[in-house]
Amino acid sequence: MNFFTRLQGVFFAPKMTFRFLSEKPVWLDALIILIMLLSIVTYIISPYSNMDRIEILKNNIEFQERVGEDAFKQRIEQLENPSRTLVILSSFLLSPISYIVGFLISSLIILAIGRFLSTEGNFKQVFSAYLHANFIDKILGNAVRLPLILSQKSVMQTTTSLALLFPRLEMTSLGYVVLSQVDFFQLWLFGVLGYGLSHIFKIETKKAMIISYGFWLLKSLFYIALAFLSMKLMR
Repeated sequence: MNFFTRLQGVFFAPKMTFRFLSEKPVWLDALIILIMLLSIVTYIISPYSNMDRIEILKNNIEFQERVGEDAFKQRIEQLENPSRTLVILSSFLLSPISYIVGFLISSLIILAIGRFLSTEGNFKQVFSAYLHANFIDKILGNAVRLPLILSQKSVMQTTTSLALLFPRLEMTSLGYVVLSQVDFFQLWLFGVLGYGLSHIFKIETKKAMIISYGFWLLKSLFYIALAFLSMKLMR
């Protein structure tokens, strides 16, 4: 299968596509496309990410008092007038590195979880399947979210998760963070990944889905814990 056949297959024929990937775990072209698109999206939305950070900081009186008026004004000024070099460096170097590390660590954890149910499969197979499953969230998901971000001029106020059903929730509240983990594209991603894991580990689809969504749950708990810690430090 060439790249475009696999791209379509992830959405319209996941069982066949992930069976192919379990037999021939190609990954380089998928990684390059994902990193390129994610870097571009990060660059486009960077002004709105900064605006969200500014809004959060301005509403955090305790943080202002703790750092002092001069330091606070300097921080706001840096966010309002970011260095173009820094934005490019962050979008096209630091962001890609963080995504690559994330993909690698996630694949390793999924493999480790799979070892509880099977001795079959290897890291390259899991890495390939995980990258291709991310087409759903990183390509289609961002294609849906990006126009919304540009129209609303906010990254944090844009979501395709359950948080969408609770518009009155504060973006920085723990409830919003928890609900934002239940994202439609993420649920779809880990659903199709389950098909891949069933072929890779040579186990029933039901067991593979348990591995896939089990990892999603662990990842969600990790992000919730990080957000909670961040909120504590900002007080």
